[in-house]
Amino acid sequence: MSILGPAELLLMRESGRIVRRVLDELRAASEPGTLTADLDRMAREMIETEGGTPSFLGLRGYPASICCSINEQVVHGIPGDRTLSEGDLVSIDVGVLKNGFHADAADSFILGEGSGTARRLLEATYAARDRGIEAAVAGNRLGDVGAAIQEFVEAEGFSVVRDLVGHGIGQKLHEPPQVPNFGRRNSGMILEEGLAIAIEPMVNVGTFRVRFLSDGWTVVTQDGSLSAHAEHTVVVTAGTPIVLTA
Repeated sequence: MSILGPAELLLMRESGRIVRRVLDELRAASEPGTLTADLDRMAREMIETEGGTPSFLGLRGYPASICCSINEQVVHGIPGDRTLSEGDLVSIDVGVLKNGFHADAADSFILGEGSGTARRLLEATYAARDRGIEAAVAGNRLGDVGAAIQEFVEAEGFSVVRDLVGHGIGQKLHEPPQVPNFGRRNSGMILEEGLAIAIEPMVNVGTFRVRFLSDGWTVVTQDGSLSAHAEHTVVVTAGTPIVLTA
C-alpha cells in the first residue's frame, strides 16, 4: 500500500502524465482499419521516448504494452492482427513506470456513431468512475467508493463486473488494497490521505458475469453483451481527490 508524500507524488505525476499522453494519442490514431498491434507499437515507442517503461509488458507473462479490448471484451485484450471496425466499442488500458512509480488508466470510446446502447453505456461508465473518485476522500471507507459506482451503474440499467476490481498502486503496479466497484457504504478500510489507488469500473450491458478466453488473458462478458472500462489513478486527500491521469 502506497501512502505518498509530496516528493513521491511529484514523481508519480510524471508517470500519470505519460499515461494520459499515450491514451490521447492512441485514441486519435484509432480508426476503421487500424491494426491493434500498431497501437501497441505506438504506445511502447511513446513510453520509451518519455523515459518510461510499459508497466504491463512481461507482467506475469503478458505479451504487450497495452490492453486493447473490443465490444464484448471487458479487459486484457491482447493487441495483435485484429483491425478496428466502424461502430466498435474500444477500451484501451495503459500503465507506465517511471522514476520508480507506476500510473495506470483506461479509456473507452466508439469508432463512429455506434449504437444508442453503446453510447449510453459509455456515458454511464465514465460517470460511475467519477462518482467513485468523488467518494475517495480521507475518512471515507473503501465500501463508499464501490457503492457510489454500483448504485449509479445499476440505476442506469447496467451491471458492474464483480470478478475484477481496482487496486492500490505506487512502486508496484498492483498493491493492496483491492478497490471493488461494488459494495456497501460504511464498510471496508478507512481511506487515508496520500493513499494511491486505481479506480476502474468495468460495466456491462447485460449480466455482470464474465469468462476468460483460451489465451488466458482476455476477459469477455458471459452473455456476449457490450462492456466498457474507465480508469484513473487517484490519490486520496482530505478534500478533492488528486487524479494523476487526467
